[in-house]
Amino acid sequence: MQEDNQFRGEVSPTEPLLSSERNHLRLDDVHAMLSQSYWSPGITKDEIAAGIENSALAVGAYAADGRQIGFLRVISDKVRFAYILDVIVAEDYRGRGTGQAMVRFAMTHPDLQPVYQWMLKTKDAHGVYARCGFVAIEDPERWMGMMQRRPDRKVFPSEAVRD
Repeated sequence: MQEDNQFRGEVSPTEPLLSSERNHLRLDDVHAMLSQSYWSPGITKDEIAAGIENSALAVGAYAADGRQIGFLRVISDKVRFAYILDVIVAEDYRGRGTGQAMVRFAMTHPDLQPVYQWMLKTKDAHGVYARCGFVAIEDPERWMGMMQRRPDRKVFPSEAVRD
């Protein structure tokens, strides 16, 4: 890939390239990974594109051959709070530290340097995130949420997001 002005990780034959350059994201690869995840089965490409567009940061991980093998995004005010979500790594690249590398990349990104409160939610990767400094919430009684089931939609009204 050509060098760009976006924040990028190191390139080596054994480690993936990490980039925040949105025009490098391969929507087909991201869709193939996210649509098989437990948290967004059946997600549409339009939903993914809208999510990327409305996020503070999107990170792609790329193999030496250019294939996108990882993705995450961050929702943030870029001042105090950031929520990491959609962290996913292609099955054949799991267990190599790519997820942790993407999280660390996001947390050290220049656009997010002022942020001091980071959150995420996981069903089964607590160890991965613990190695990045995440711990269980100390005061869960102060947090509230409204968690609803993901709508079953075949088409996402992307025009509604832009209005």
